[in-house]
Amino acid sequence: MEVRGLLDNVIPLDKEADVVVSCELEGCQSLKMSWIREGELNLIQKLSANVLKAGPMPKHVAFIMDGNRRYARKLHVERQEGHTQGFDKLAETLRWCLNLNILEVTVYAFSIENFKRSKDEVDGLMELAKQKFIRLLEEQENLEKRGVCIRVLGDLTLLPQDLQQHIARAVLATRNHNKCFLNVCFAYTSRHEIANAVREMAWGVEQGHIKSSDVSEALLSQCLYTSNSPNPDLLIRTSGEVRLSDFLLWQTSHSCLVFQSVLWPEYTFWNLCEAILQYQLNYRPLQKARDHHREEQALQQLEADQACVADLLQHRGNGKPLDAQRRQEALLQYTASREHRVQDFLCALQHKRDTYFTDFKAGL
Repeated sequence: MEVRGLLDNVIPLDKEADVVVSCELEGCQSLKMSWIREGELNLIQKLSANVLKAGPMPKHVAFIMDGNRRYARKLHVERQEGHTQGFDKLAETLRWCLNLNILEVTVYAFSIENFKRSKDEVDGLMELAKQKFIRLLEEQENLEKRGVCIRVLGDLTLLPQDLQQHIARAVLATRNHNKCFLNVCFAYTSRHEIANAVREMAWGVEQGHIKSSDVSEALLSQCLYTSNSPNPDLLIRTSGEVRLSDFLLWQTSHSCLVFQSVLWPEYTFWNLCEAILQYQLNYRPLQKARDHHREEQALQQLEADQACVADLLQHRGNGKPLDAQRRQEALLQYTASREHRVQDFLCALQHKRDTYFTDFKAGL
């Protein structure tokens, strides 16, 4: 393929694949670092971007930004400098994504597993995170101009209270922006997220918003932290590690997964182009799998509704079977009732989540 040959000539790939402890906070020590860099692509980058845009482009890209600490060791500098360079690279990567019309990015910033590190290291990472969100609040004008919505996904109750307050302010300050979206997974693991979604559905049943028969795979998806976002089209992990490390396990079942050996602070525009090309090469089978999954979900829901209707009719009836038209009417009525219950529950759930942020902002 001519396009692939072109990119192969310009993408500098790091062939090392040493195992690195993953799921780091991509921190920055300086409050002067911007979350999104200004600037345009250079001429060669623009030409390459136009070539890529001739094919299907991912709308949502997720990153496991791995390799900051190894980068610091490689340069014989302090670990903190690796985190600084890592955050700087995130800002640069967001600029590339905007120039490629990738309008949603999700990053793995801090895993719940990272709390198992030493107290000094965890405290340092929390301080770095606080600095980053303070800087974000100082950039509100730039974020508003670009229409950037910041979402922070995870069990934020595990974080220090002052950090929770800064996160709440950042989320509320940008929640009405809708041109592009940055999702920061913080105090997050996918298993924790799925378990929390199950608890939310149990809460919905307990509160009378939904029935136990309303619980489904689709409803669980709507109870995840990521419910306001489409599933990622492309997931990229750097540093040569070939695993997901409990990141977006539910959401990436039909995503293109690309593992690259380059360390995150050394990530380049050409590395991103290579990953997008891999997505394009696998686009058709991925779309086919997604379409098939949607059809299977719809069929499963229909069968579940039919079983519930049959059970209701059996209890209400006098033993005489209903004709096909009456059964269809009963099915439509039940489906509308279930959808109303589910919508009522999701509104209550969103209100509960919004209240968490507004309460913290009010406490400032």
